[in-house]
Amino acid sequence: MTTTTQSSSFAPVATRANERLMAAALAAFLGLGLVFMAGFSPAIALHNAAHDFRHAQNFPCH
Repeated sequence: MTTTTQSSSFAPVATRANERLMAAALAAFLGLGLVFMAGFSPAIALHNAAHDFRHAQNFPCH
């Protein structure tokens, strides 16, 4: 006869809150990075990137 025991471990609330804070900080850092990269890049570079993306998604652009 086989008996199975199940144990569940819960992370402390402080750990989950800390993970959420780190995830929000990382998302804010990446978002600000994208904004600054788009703000300081030449306009033709943005146009070419958007143009290539539209072609990659099979979206007609011209």
